Amino acid sequence: TEDEAQRALETFASGSWGLKYPTITAIWRRQWQEVIPFFAYPMEVRRIMYTTNAIESLNMQVRKVIKNRGHFPNDEAATKLIWLALRNIAKNWKMPAITWRAAKNQFAILFAERFTAHL
Repeated sequence: TEDEAQRALETFASGSWGLKYPTITAIWRRQWQEVIPFFAYPMEVRRIMYTTNAIESLNMQVRKVIKNRGHFPNDEAATKLIWLALRNIAKNWKMPAITWRAAKNQFAILFAERFTAHL
C-alpha cells in the first residue's frame, strides 16, 4: 500500500544505504506523486507493470529501428515506422508472462470495454 511504501522509504532513508546514498531517497521523494498511482492497482497488475524485462526488450527493439532510420520528415512518418516495428516485433512473441492471465482478468475488471474491445 501507499502507507507501507512510505514507511519503507523512511526505513531506507534512515538505514545504512540511505545514509550512504541520500540522493536516492531525494529522487524518490521528488517523484513520489508519480509513484503512488501504482498502488491503486491490484497486486496482479502491479506485478506485470514492474516486470520490465519484456518492456525493456521492446524498447530496445524500437530504438534500434528508429536509430537505423535516423531522421524523419514529420511526426506521422515516425509514428508509421514505430507502428510497423511493433507489428513485426509482436510476431515474435511466443509466451505471455507467467502472471499474465491473472493480470488480464484484473485489467478486464478495471478497464471493462477499453480492455475487452481489443481482445
